[in-house]
Amino acid sequence: MRSAGVIGGGAWGTALAQVCARARLSVILQAREPDVVEAVNTAHENSVFLAGVPLESSIRATADMADLAACDLVLAVAPAQFLRPALTAFAPHARAGLPIVLCAKGIEQGSLKMMTEVLEETIPAAAPAVLSGPSFAGEVARGLPTAVTLACPDEDLAYALAEAIATPTFRPYIAYDMIGAEAGGAVKNVLAIACGIVEGRGLGRSAHAAVITRGFSELTRLALALGGEAETVAGLCGLGDLVLTCSSPQSRNMSVGLALGGGQTLEEALAGKLTVAEGVASAPAVRDLGRKLGVDIPICEAVAAILAGEVEVDAAITGLLSRPLRDEH
Repeated sequence: MRSAGVIGGGAWGTALAQVCARARLSVILQAREPDVVEAVNTAHENSVFLAGVPLESSIRATADMADLAACDLVLAVAPAQFLRPALTAFAPHARAGLPIVLCAKGIEQGSLKMMTEVLEETIPAAAPAVLSGPSFAGEVARGLPTAVTLACPDEDLAYALAEAIATPTFRPYIAYDMIGAEAGGAVKNVLAIACGIVEGRGLGRSAHAAVITRGFSELTRLALALGGEAETVAGLCGLGDLVLTCSSPQSRNMSVGLALGGGQTLEEALAGKLTVAEGVASAPAVRDLGRKLGVDIPICEAVAAILAGEVEVDAAITGLLSRPLRDEH
């Protein structure tokens, strides 16, 4: 593999374009925003979404999906709720068997479908893979050490993709369970909002640890109900990503929770933010999916209710603490 296309010119898409360029691939970064395209091509910086990070000069930006048609692999990095229109726009230019690596973390609202299902409906002849794990865009773009899960049911393709994008500081670990990898990435964003609320309310480190641990149980139950494997979510794409996202205000999702816990409204928490906090959009879908599958996910339910304005933060906390005592496992 010699060339990579990246769909989505946000912070994460730009960081992954940087990874591919450092792996000596020829990289085309597709972005909807004309100012992003111009900044990347002229100043070698995404001044809109990843300001202050010099980009490899070999990265070329474009607004035209057709420019990605000849790439050997494509990374789809549009936010989860915008992935379907992005893939639909790219579909006329995608050849059969093209490896498309899904890098968005979320569940589609309304349809309650995973990103692999969205890809199957929009570009059914593509060869799917999922990239997920503990990774902040700014750190990855700067070349700080990062390990992620690359899930693909085709073993040969999985290793070919890993070898194509691996660098000395970006290490993909192979898995074959795409469902588990997707579930981990989607649910951890919702749990990060819960951890932010705990921090913002000043409930202490003990409560923070309890939310991470009990939240991981919810994540695992939902992944298993979807057909994923517990071993997958116990790795980088589940537990690893959960620990990172729930432990730093640098996380967009945790920062929203911090604001809510501090007394701000959702509108105030999101005001002025250009980047997408995926957990805000995924929370109602995760709640609906849990109900559909009959899976008990009380922390995710509480976050969804808070975001929807159905319950106040303190009432949601009281509700969780008042649940019946039960076995831990």
